[in-house]
Amino acid sequence: MEIAHDAGLRETYAGAWQGLTHEEIVRQYGEQYAAWKRGEPVRRGGGELETEVADRAAPVVLDHADKLPDGGTLVVVSHGGTIRTTIGRLLGLEAHHWEGLGGLSNCCWSVLGEGARGWRLLEHNAGTLPEPVLGDDA
Repeated sequence: MEIAHDAGLRETYAGAWQGLTHEEIVRQYGEQYAAWKRGEPVRRGGGELETEVADRAAPVVLDHADKLPDGGTLVVVSHGGTIRTTIGRLLGLEAHHWEGLGGLSNCCWSVLGEGARGWRLLEHNAGTLPEPVLGDDA
């Protein structure tokens, strides 16, 4: 199998929040964190908006999907937030609905397929772990 690395699939850049624990973020950036949790477009720590993450990641996925042979499979590996925003974009959901997809647990996956009217979410947060492993922002 061919493996390609693309910077467009990297984790969300969270600026000054990078490297901080959940508790440190809440303590140091409480208002910004609360706005983000309410679903407001927030540049966490001066970093990227979720829509900007989708702007860079979704085209990468579409480009590789377009190159697949009939019946081919594309496996995309990235961070859960990048995957969630990309799925939301591919499904045509408005950004404020992306959180409704829920976070992607560690070592789990989602499956999308092309339908007559565009992309469809066939499985989400699927995995074989005995218990979900959720981050601090769950």
